This record gives sequence, structure tokens and C-alpha cells, in this order.
Amino acid sequence: MSDRELHLNAFLMGVGHHEAAWRHPRTDPRAVDDVAHFQNLGRIAERGTFDSVFLADGVQIWGDVRHSIANRFEPVTLLTAIAQATEHIGLIATASTGFSEPYNLARLFSSLDHISGGRAGWNIVTTAGDRSAQNFNKEANTEHAERYQRAAEFLDVVTALWDSWEDDALVVDGKSGVFADETKVHEINHKGRFFAVRGPLNSVRSPQGHPLLVQAGSSEDGKEFAATWAEAVFTAQQTHEEATAFYTDLKRRVVANGRSADSVKVLPGIVPVLGGTEAEADRLADELTELIVPVRAVRQLSELIGVDLTGHPLDEPVPALPPVTRINGAKSRFELVRDLAEREKLTLRQLIGRLGGGRGHQVVAGTPEQIADHIELWFTTGAADGFNVMAPLLPSGLAEFVDHVVPLLRRRNLFRSEYTGRTLRDHYGLPRPVNRYTEASLTRA
Repeated sequence: MSDRELHLNAFLMGVGHHEAAWRHPRTDPRAVDDVAHFQNLGRIAERGTFDSVFLADGVQIWGDVRHSIANRFEPVTLLTAIAQATEHIGLIATASTGFSEPYNLARLFSSLDHISGGRAGWNIVTTAGDRSAQNFNKEANTEHAERYQRAAEFLDVVTALWDSWEDDALVVDGKSGVFADETKVHEINHKGRFFAVRGPLNSVRSPQGHPLLVQAGSSEDGKEFAATWAEAVFTAQQTHEEATAFYTDLKRRVVANGRSADSVKVLPGIVPVLGGTEAEADRLADELTELIVPVRAVRQLSELIGVDLTGHPLDEPVPALPPVTRINGAKSRFELVRDLAEREKLTLRQLIGRLGGGRGHQVVAGTPEQIADHIELWFTTGAADGFNVMAPLLPSGLAEFVDHVVPLLRRRNLFRSEYTGRTLRDHYGLPRPVNRYTEASLTRA
């Protein structure tokens, strides 16, 4: 193993990341309601010594119920079940700062960290789109910049709550009747623009101190937020050039915030369409594209970028899109889709085909060797610290990656053959945060 270690996260979504995965004969769409399906995926990823598994989430139905799988489990609950079926692999869930309260989320992720023995991670999102807001007593979502301002304060509160019990606060002395040292349990007394929270958390400090903090926004606001808070960043990049530019820019921002560049791991998404030969991989990619329902795909695209394309002819070029300054949704994904359509002069039908595999994440079809080559190139040339692996079909695509790509990465001395740590922070090579109250008392001493 080289000094720098590749990181792999298994992004689990239903029966596969391709939007037509549920229609393919290699999947069972009814498995999305079966906890055993997801526990099996967790065990497959753990067999491949992945750092973590990840569940995305939203607070609305994504797409439409006529043409796509719309139901999904609440992710922290599901990861608790996966924790019971695994021993080592990290467990990352998405939760929104836009439609949650800091106390509840701090408690949820602290509980997952305790239950799993230190394997919890939180993918922090601010949630774009008006439909989500309309499930929470709002007509429209707040402005992009304000969503990130709320998120920053949200993190201030959550991390203070995670520190509100010092590591040695528990006494548990039955003879004296002392359960905890009250001088080491702290009210945080936060009063800010968005939140007023007294504290302390009603849970002792968890094994990792702070569950791993993950972030997925790539806009200017998103990158600044990541540079301050994130320890891993999930990003969508279509080309090596774009990935390298993003990686370099983010690491520069991290250092400018007084942090080590290595303290943040950058993991672009990759949708590996695997075949024994290149022709077999291309055939599978074509099969999946043919199963796309265009009317559904155009609706999803419209929602993804915040521009209504439902009346545009499928076989005409994608129309000129508005400037990003007029977009209040996911700005970075809008720019990725716009640039892809313009760079390759795609028709609307071609664009939905290109996005069907991973909603803007790069789709790579090929043999295990070709997939391993792609990963190695990006990892060794400053484009990635690892990858968010998004199998187009589940469980088969993940199992094939573990059985055929992972051994090649190990053979090339890029990836671990066994776990050497216990916690998710151990897997990512990140330290356990020092409790702020303990640190303050040591400084005073």
C-alpha cells in the first residue's frame, strides 16, 4: 500500500442508480422495501473493504410514481439495520439542514454512532427545490445563499451539542450515587439568527466524538461550506479536466481556512457499467438506455436543473438555458448539465440518455481493467482521493465491482486488503475531534 490510500464509498440507491434499473431483468424492484436487500448490499461492500456505504435522501417524492420507484426508507433508520448486519463498514446518511432542527439531528447521528460502534457519517445538504419546502409549511424554498447561512449555524449548534458531554463525564458510581460529573456536562446556550438551543444533548459523547461530516454541494457557496466543515466531499464531475480543477480549488480553499489539505477527501461519483468485454459493457449500457421512459426522464431533468423542458421536442438540441444566477436550486448540477449539453451539442433525447445512469455523475462502461485504469488515473493525477461507486444495477453491479475491480486495485497497491481501524474516521485516516470544553479547560490550566 502506498502512503496515500484510495477511498471507496458504495452509494446505495434502491435496485440501482440507473433510472431504468427497476425494469431490467437483473433486478427485483420489490427489494426496495426489503431491509434484507440493503443489509446484503452492506455485506457486499464490506467484503470489498469499502470505507463506507451511503444513503441519499430527500423530503419529497423524486420523479413520478407512475414510471419510477418513488418509495424509500428513512436513511438513519435503515443504516441502523445495516449496522447490525456488518462489523466494519462506515454508515453515511443524508439529512437536510433546511427542514430539520439541530437538536434532533445531533441526537440521531450520535445514536447511530453509538449503535454502530463509531461508524456514523452525516451527508449535509441544504435541500433545493420548492416541492420539498411545500412539505414543510412553505410555498417556496429560501434563497440559495441563505440556505448555506442556515447550514453554517446549524453545524455550529450540532457540533457544540456533540461536545456537550466531555469524554470522561460519566462516573457511574453506584456506591456514591453519582452517575455523571455535572461539571463536565454543558449547556451550550446558543442564540443565533436561525436557532436558539439550550442543550446539553441527552446522549453522552459518541465513539467518534463527531460523526464524520460529508458534504455534496459544488457551487461557490457549497465549496466554501465544505472548506470550513466537510471531511469528505461527494461531487459530480464529467471530465478529468473538470475534476482536477474542482479538486485543486477545493483543497486550496481548505488550506485557506487553516486546515490541512488531507483533512478533506474528495470522492467524485462513478457509475461503473461492467462487462467481461468492452462490447458486453456497451451492450448493457444500451439496454438500460432503451428502458428509459422519456416523459419521466424529462420531468426529472426539469426538476434537477430547475428549468421546465417538458414541452421541448426530444430530437431537437437542448434549448439555451438561463444564466446560473437565475437558478435557486442546485446550481452546480445545473452548470454540469448545461455544460454537458453545450459541449457535446446534445439533443434532449441524448441528454436524458447521458444522465440516466447517474444524474450527472460520470458513467464509465468497460471491462474491470478499464474501470480500474480510470480510477487509478484520477487518483494519481490530482482529480480524486477516491470514488463514490454508484452501481447501475443492485446488487449485481456492486458485487461485480467488488469481485473484479477491487482485486485489481489491490494488486496495483492502491487499496486496502483488510480493515486496519475500527471507526469510519479510522477508514478515512482522520483524527477524532478534541472536545471543545476539555480543550478549553486544558488551555486555562
